[in-house]
Amino acid sequence: MSLSRKRRKELKRLQSNAGELWENQQHVLEHANAVAREASRQLGHLTREEVVPRVRTGYDSYVRPNVQRAGTVARVAGDTMERTVGNALGSVLSIGDIANDARVRRALERVSPRAAVVVKEKSGPGFGTYLAIGAGIIAAAGVAYAVWQTFRADDELWVADDEPTPGPATAA
Repeated sequence: MSLSRKRRKELKRLQSNAGELWENQQHVLEHANAVAREASRQLGHLTREEVVPRVRTGYDSYVRPNVQRAGTVARVAGDTMERTVGNALGSVLSIGDIANDARVRRALERVSPRAAVVVKEKSGPGFGTYLAIGAGIIAAAGVAYAVWQTFRADDELWVADDEPTPGPATAA
């Protein structure tokens, strides 16, 4: 294919313009990458200087005290339930041991033959099983109530009383 001199000249000019455009685009991309790197660096500085201290202060002011308070309440509730349930179960088991004692049965037979205790084979869950289940339910309810009270009472801590005043502008 033969091209006229005029067309070859136009194609060379067009090829030259395309080369210049390519070089310009490369410079623009290099400059955009430099701007993006600087923005990333500045964002890192902002995060370290502004965001992290605010998050740390908020955590120390609001979250940590409530977590510690909830742990204390749960520990106290658990100790109280342990003592209460332990005392009740101990009393019930002591009464059962006394009732099953052979000496107590013989003494009852001497006093009143009709009042003799007849020991039966257990056929299923007894009173102690139901007592233990009830104590477990009461303990779980006590812990749930303590946690609920802890978080319910602190609702107003999550609302700031006044707007923070902006500090002086810092030069970058």
